[in-house]
Amino acid sequence: MNIGHTLRRIRESKKLSQGDIEERTGLMRCYISRVENGHTVPAIESLEKIACALEMPLYQFFYVANDEPPAPPPNHLNGEWGRSGKSARYFHKLVDSLSRMDNAHRLLLFAMAKEAAKRRHGR
Repeated sequence: MNIGHTLRRIRESKKLSQGDIEERTGLMRCYISRVENGHTVPAIESLEKIACALEMPLYQFFYVANDEPPAPPPNHLNGEWGRSGKSARYFHKLVDSLSRMDNAHRLLLFAMAKEAAKRRHGR
């Protein structure tokens, strides 16, 4: 899994420049370039901004094209989950925890979650 390659592939498929992503997210173009070239791994907050700018769900960054999970239920697609109540508290705890991890631990966690999801779905 390479988030930078995925970002570049999706950005180019939508015919957007790094400057377009900069305007939509407030993240510097040079930062987008560093992510795309694998020189840095973005924090979950930055990745969320990029996903919004690309008008795509955040989870798509973590799957290769032939390994993509089914679309989440409709209530997740409209952005309601995590906006209020128990799901919002959980989401903010998750974001806080992920933002405090170093890149190596964050990548390890994502790899472990991917493996757990494969086992759960019997792949």
